[in-house]
Amino acid sequence: MKAIFLLFALSALAALPAAAQTTYPSRPVRLVVALAPGGAADTVARTFASAMSELWGQQMIVENRPGGGGVVASELVAKATPDGHTVFFCGLATALRPVLYRNLPFDTLRDFAVVSQIGSTPNVLVVNPSVPARTVGEFVAYAKANPGRLNYASPGVGLSPHLTMELFKSMAGVDIVHVPYKGLALAFPDLISGQVAAMFDNLPGSIAHIKAGRLRALGVSSARRSAQVPEVPTIAEGGLTGFDVTVWYAICAPSATPRPVLTKLNADMAKALDAPELRKRFSDQGVDPGATSMQYANAVLRSEINRWAKVVRDAGIPSQ
Repeated sequence: MKAIFLLFALSALAALPAAAQTTYPSRPVRLVVALAPGGAADTVARTFASAMSELWGQQMIVENRPGGGGVVASELVAKATPDGHTVFFCGLATALRPVLYRNLPFDTLRDFAVVSQIGSTPNVLVVNPSVPARTVGEFVAYAKANPGRLNYASPGVGLSPHLTMELFKSMAGVDIVHVPYKGLALAFPDLISGQVAAMFDNLPGSIAHIKAGRLRALGVSSARRSAQVPEVPTIAEGGLTGFDVTVWYAICAPSATPRPVLTKLNADMAKALDAPELRKRFSDQGVDPGATSMQYANAVLRSEINRWAKVVRDAGIPSQ
C-alpha cells in the first residue's frame, strides 16, 4: 500500500510542470515598460501585448513606469513575484544599465531571464529640416564648425538613443550638447520646432515624421540599410566606418520564474510573432520581427553588456 501511495505521489509531482505550463497565464499579465507612453518602444510593446492577449484569450496589460533611466521599471520586475504574471519589456537598454549605473538595486544577469527576443530595428539620426545638412558627412562638418553650439535630444540618460549619439560623437570627433527628456513624446515637439537640432531614435518612433517631412533622416545606425527606409544610408556609409548599433526588443522575467512557465511563454511568443498580421504591423513600424531561444537571448544580453562597457570607457562617459 505504501509503495502504491508513493508511486501516486511521485506521479502527481511529475505532472506539476506540465500543469504549470497549461494553466499559465491564469490571470492578466503585466508588461512593464520603462518609458513614457507614445515612444517607439512603447508602440512596439503595445503591438506585441495586443497579439499575446489575442493568442491567450487573457490580457497582457502594458504598464508604463518611466524614470531613472529604466531603473524604476527594472527594479519593479526584478522584485516581482516570479510566476510569469509580471514581465519586462527589455532590450538593448537593459544591457546599458549595468554599464552606466554603479549602484543598481538589482543584478541584471542574476535577477533577469531573457525569455525571447521580439525583434530588432536600427536607430535613425534625424535632424530638424532647418539644420544645413543632408548627409552624415555634412552634419559632422557642420558640428565641427560649431563646437558646443548644437544640441541633441534623447528620451533619457542611459537609453540606447543617448548612447548611440555618444558613440557617434566619439567616432566623429564632434561636440554636441545632450538635452535629456523624460520620454520621446516630450522630445519630439522641441525637435520638430527646432528647439533642439538632432536626435537618434528607434526607427519605429520616427518613421511617420520622416515620411511627413517634419524631420530629415541622415542615416540609420545598423550595418545594413533598413527595408522600411531604403533610401536612407547607414551611418557607416556616411563616413563613420564600422558604426553599427542594432536595437533589439525582448521580454524579460524574474530569473526565479519556474522553468515550465518560461518555456510556455517562450513558445507562445514564437506563435504570436509568427502570425502574418503581427509581422506586418511590426514591419510597418520599422521592426524586423523574430523570436529566439532563451539561450540565444541571454547570450546576446551578456555580449552587449561587454560591448557597451568598452564603448562607455572609450567615450569617457561617467557612471551615474
